[in-house]
Amino acid sequence: MSTQQNTPSPSAADGGETPETPETPETPEKPGRIAVLAGVNALEGAALVIGGLYMLVMGLVGRPESPQQAETGGVTLIALGLIPLFAARGLLLRRSWSRGPALITQLMALPVAWTLLRAQGALIPAGIVLAAVAVTGLVLVMNPATTRELGIRRGPRTTPGA
Repeated sequence: MSTQQNTPSPSAADGGETPETPETPETPEKPGRIAVLAGVNALEGAALVIGGLYMLVMGLVGRPESPQQAETGGVTLIALGLIPLFAARGLLLRRSWSRGPALITQLMALPVAWTLLRAQGALIPAGIVLAAVAVTGLVLVMNPATTRELGIRRGPRTTPGA
């Protein structure tokens, strides 16, 4: 055992300088890719919730052709928006379960982007943006480094003693 490990370091109270403490395992730094992936999921979730709230309010106070359909659509969008929001929180907390909902969110965004790209007018730029966001999210969620950071192991699982 080295004597250096047992020697107390000088502190500010002793009149010495406080040494810089290295980053401890208790507070690991979040990799940028996980933060960006969480941001992408949070953005998509917020857009779904806002769109759902708009449909719900317009179904209640507006004059849609079918108020029941508008209200149901609004509630559905709000419920679907919660999935990527929970995934974003899980990603920031580095929970391995959050990778699945994040992946599903990006896969569900691709057909929506395709539909918007096939439309006319202002929907085409919205489709381009959504496609770019979804592909970015897919690349980030499928990145092996992201998988490692979330603690997901690849390969065959072995049972001890089997």
